[in-house]
Amino acid sequence: MHSGYEGYRRSMSPQRRTTPPVFVRLAADPVRWRLLEELADSDLRVRELVSRVGRPQNLVSYHLRVLREGGLVSATRSSSDGRDSYYHLHLDRCAEALADSGAALHPMLRAEPPIASAQGGRLHRVAVLFVCTGNSARSAIAEALLRHRTGGLVAVASAGTRPRPSLHPDTVRVLREQFGIDVAGRPTRHLDDLAGRAFDHVITLCDKAREVCPDIPGTSRRVHWSIPDPATADDGYPAFARIAAEIDARIGHLLPVLALTHRQEAQP
Repeated sequence: MHSGYEGYRRSMSPQRRTTPPVFVRLAADPVRWRLLEELADSDLRVRELVSRVGRPQNLVSYHLRVLREGGLVSATRSSSDGRDSYYHLHLDRCAEALADSGAALHPMLRAEPPIASAQGGRLHRVAVLFVCTGNSARSAIAEALLRHRTGGLVAVASAGTRPRPSLHPDTVRVLREQFGIDVAGRPTRHLDDLAGRAFDHVITLCDKAREVCPDIPGTSRRVHWSIPDPATADDGYPAFARIAAEIDARIGHLLPVLALTHRQEAQP
C-alpha cells in the first residue's frame, strides 16, 4: 500500500527541478523586483529608474541587463533623444512565466488567463486620454481600440501636440481590416481642444509628445508607452499592423487598471 501510494504521489507531482523557475530567480532580487514594479506602470528611462529605485546607475543598468536577458524587459531607442532608451516590461511574458512558476510547484497553482474585456459596465466612470504628436496613428488607434474593447463604457479621447490634418490612411485601413472598426472621416484633434476636461489616465504613446505634454488638471495617473511612429517605418502598412497589435496588447493590460480605478472611485 505504501509503495503504491508513493508511486501515485510521484505521478501526480510536477517534475522536480534542481533550481527555481526563471521568473522566481529573476524577481527574487529586491532591486529587480522594484524595477519590475516601476516598469509595470510605465515605460521609463534609466535615469528615471535610478531616481525611483534609489540605487546607483551602474547597479540599475546591471539588473536591467539581467531582466533583458531573461526576456522580461526590452529597450527601444527614444525617438525624442537618440541618446536615451526607454525600457518596457512585457506583461504577457511575465504572466506566462508566473503561471509556469506556479505549475512547477503544483498543477493546482497554474493561473487562469486574465480576462481581457470589460464586463457589466464597471468602467463607465473612468476617463482616458491618449496623446501622441500627430494624432493620426498611434493615439487614434489606441482611442478606437479602447472604445471598442470596452463597448464605449470608458470616456476615451485622443489628441496630438501637433496634429496632422487627417488620420493616416493606413490607420483607417488597419482598424478596419484587423479589428472591424470604422474611423473613416474622424477628424484629428489638438490637445488644446480638450482644455478644461479632466482625465483619470493620460497616456502618451510618443517620446516627443511625452516631453512637451503639459500637466492636465484632474489627472490621477500619467504613464508613457514608448511606441515608434508607424508612419516613419520603411515597410508602410505592415508597420501599422505591428503597432496596432502592440497597442491592442497594451490596452488589454490597461483594462484591469481601469477597473481598479473605477472600484476605488466608487468606494465611499
